[in-house]
Amino acid sequence: MNPAGVRARAQLLRAIRAWFADHGYLEVPTATLVPSPAMEEFLFPIAAGSGFLRTSPEFALKRVIAAGLPRIYEIGPCFRDREVGPWHATEFTMLEWYRAGAALSDLMDEVEAIVAIAAHAIDAKPPGPWRRVTVRTLFEEATGVDLAVASATDISSAEEGWDDAFFRRWVTDVEPGITQPTLVYDWPASQAALARIRDDGEWPVACRFEAYVGGVELANAFLELTDATEQRRRFASANMARAMAGEPPHPVDDAFVQAVGHMPRTAGIAMGLDRLIAALSGWESIAPGRVD
Repeated sequence: MNPAGVRARAQLLRAIRAWFADHGYLEVPTATLVPSPAMEEFLFPIAAGSGFLRTSPEFALKRVIAAGLPRIYEIGPCFRDREVGPWHATEFTMLEWYRAGAALSDLMDEVEAIVAIAAHAIDAKPPGPWRRVTVRTLFEEATGVDLAVASATDISSAEEGWDDAFFRRWVTDVEPGITQPTLVYDWPASQAALARIRDDGEWPVACRFEAYVGGVELANAFLELTDATEQRRRFASANMARAMAGEPPHPVDDAFVQAVGHMPRTAGIAMGLDRLIAALSGWESIAPGRVD
């Protein structure tokens, strides 16, 4: 255990809670033991008793938004199996917040503000300036490939599907070049997860962005899906993908699906706090700020 890291973590949490209080957000604690852990097929939950340890508080917080509370957040533990490495842990601390009526650009502004106040709280230099750039632009800058017209073989010589080819090149060729603080938006529509899809340009995109600081992915934001029928379809599609990969299906959270249909237009985001403090502190892993 690193006492200085633990102290910095406490200072950061205090500053973040103060920022949310000052901006009209209500802190909402939700259950850690849940009936359905996630929708995405690439998230692997930990079974516990009759349910699962949550991979995120997303399902519960969206039910709160649907019930009429427009600005909410939670800071708490989340759990994901098969995630090991300097920037991963089976148990980690998530900051997740939702704002009814907001656009993704509003959450981009809030990310920049929160990262700055977190840096001041631990006497670190606030990162900046921030770059806001589309996935398509960043990918073409790094690889010369235009995702809007590229096939899987255009992206990668390996025999694999489009999304696998994209992620392979993203991790090896694009992410290493994201050195300044960056907000990357307009992801491929096939990677929408729980976000809306927009198809008013040259190619359909997911209304979401990711935030990077110090080369580390810190946060993932969505303009949230509010169509319950489409949400149920995506659950079924993800479970089909899990079955094809030899993985058990995730139970469908019916209360969550119903709540999606009652949500107002909402933007939401999840940020890894262990990664935030590590990136701001210049650490090479999340370990120094944790008490394990």
